[in-house]
Amino acid sequence: MPPLRTALLQSSGRPGSVEANLKVLDDAASRAAAAGAGLLVCPEMFLTGYAIGADVHRLAEPADGEAADAVADIAVRHGLAVHYGYPERDGDAVYNSAQLIGPDGTRLANYRKTHLFGCFEQEWFTPGDDTVVQAELGGLTVGLMICYDVEFPENVRAHALAGTDLLLVPTAQMHPFQFVAESVVPVRAFENQMYVAYVNRTGAEGEFEFVGLSCLAGPDGASRARAGRGEELVFGDADPEFLRASRENNPYLRDRRPGLYASLA
Repeated sequence: MPPLRTALLQSSGRPGSVEANLKVLDDAASRAAAAGAGLLVCPEMFLTGYAIGADVHRLAEPADGEAADAVADIAVRHGLAVHYGYPERDGDAVYNSAQLIGPDGTRLANYRKTHLFGCFEQEWFTPGDDTVVQAELGGLTVGLMICYDVEFPENVRAHALAGTDLLLVPTAQMHPFQFVAESVVPVRAFENQMYVAYVNRTGAEGEFEFVGLSCLAGPDGASRARAGRGEELVFGDADPEFLRASRENNPYLRDRRPGLYASLA
């Protein structure tokens, strides 16, 4: 099975304008496809902006809404899968969500952030309840997660035990927590023997300063791609064969003793 060429779009887009962000996404998809990518991963809340306050509720859409149709059109025209963050409306609830759309326009998976960060998110969003959401793409089992979720080791371990090969983590990682992007994410990839695509916003937005530093970390803890602090499109390969060999040589999951960990629940 060939590697899945993965493009990481580090951008804050145009906060408050879904139309403008769809144009940014379309341009990034064109460049990603030209570079041979089969998957484009965007940051948390990419379609609307992150620090937009009450506009979250105004701009929220169902998982199968007009914005999803527009992203599906982009995926089909450029022939690659697209994973993007957005505010999802379901009845009276609004979730901080991420959706994966396949290269044929099919909605493959939708995830609602389970661990809400800080007063801002807790004021505007309802937390999701499903820890492990997966889809199949390019011969890999792809898992979905959002930002703060990856900082809980139990979350990522649940994905590892469920067979996730590539974990997609759109994020809005802000100063002064850049150590998460620099250190925590590669460690998560190593200790759980998977690839982790961690894709951040960048620059100032409202009261936040996003730090960039998006990366694709491999099961050896090394970064296959690493962005700087500005707007950037970077590429890395999620290689099924390298992952298989790494898992054979790394005993973490085999050497677990779950009976000792019951108190964690």
